[in-house]
Amino acid sequence: MNTVAGVKSTAKAGGKLTGKVALVTGSSRGIGRGIAERLAADGAFVVVHYAGNAAAADETLARITAAGGRAVAIRAELGVPGDAEALWTAFDDAVAAAGPAAGIGPGLDILVNNAGISTYGRIHEVSEADFDRVFAVNAKAPFFVIRQGLERLRDGGRIVNISSGVTRIAFPSTTAYSMTKGALNTLTLTLAQDLGPRGITVNAVAPGLVHTDAADWLNDPAAAKQGAAYSAFDRLGEPADIADIVAFLASDDARWITGQYIDGTGGALLGVS
Repeated sequence: MNTVAGVKSTAKAGGKLTGKVALVTGSSRGIGRGIAERLAADGAFVVVHYAGNAAAADETLARITAAGGRAVAIRAELGVPGDAEALWTAFDDAVAAAGPAAGIGPGLDILVNNAGISTYGRIHEVSEADFDRVFAVNAKAPFFVIRQGLERLRDGGRIVNISSGVTRIAFPSTTAYSMTKGALNTLTLTLAQDLGPRGITVNAVAPGLVHTDAADWLNDPAAAKQGAAYSAFDRLGEPADIADIVAFLASDDARWITGQYIDGTGGALLGVS
């Protein structure tokens, strides 16, 4: 795994995020990849985090570099003891190694907590082990990643937590997963109040059904048609739809927005038609 790929590339001149350092957890593919690519396109130096799929992380780096962006990749498994410490150690090492070529110093400006896992089942179908695992990755890990990252996050920084539309729309088959995202929403609200004096904004973005390789069941035409019907726009979401929202929240344009839950479901199930 080449952890310094792309550091000699030149970011787009005049990008809104030029000079910023961003970390996007779970960004080797799917929505996370889309976010990493967009932040890099806006000029940020992006640290791409992955848990185990080095090939996918390499592909993300290659796509960012090909578009003229700058990025490095780090590996850290989340949801296990010591996960946040391992992630930040890898982050510090990667940024230090890239610094001379990339023109960046220690520290962080943008943290996107995107990494997460799913678990399916109604309440009577979810095992205790599955419940503990989904909370460890989706709720506990972001909490301690943020906690240990605050000493690195510069004043005026940005935290964006990737929530889910299932916190607004009831899906009994994702009860435990939905609970983790509800916890993330509450963390977003309380941290926004806590970190406001430092000029740090904290917001949550809630995707709906997004067509990614992780949601391969949407490759079935019938499933895709049903999923698209949830949205007011009668289509599935794409990673770029979510990435554009995150890029706005990461920019100075969103400096007066904090503690908010941004619905990125494409108007899913707004009412009865």
